[in-house]
Amino acid sequence: MLRAPALVRKAAARQVRDPVEQWMLRQPGPVRASYVAEVLEKGGDERLAEVWMLRQPEAVRESYINEVLVPGLPPKLRPRDG
Repeated sequence: MLRAPALVRKAAARQVRDPVEQWMLRQPGPVRASYVAEVLEKGGDERLAEVWMLRQPEAVRESYINEVLVPGLPPKLRPRDG
């Protein structure tokens, strides 16, 4: 699915419930291709995924934080804007 055309990926992103999967399906092609090569094609180990994320540019890491991690926190633990 990560290599599917944009129309297919966007439809899939609306259907999946896992925020991580939704986030990944919305990423640009080079980010998705990197994840496939560095994580999925090497077995998909959780530690590989963590290494991959830590090596991503700041913009990718920040989008993951803002779109996946922060919304998953209980409201009282979420950082305040501003």
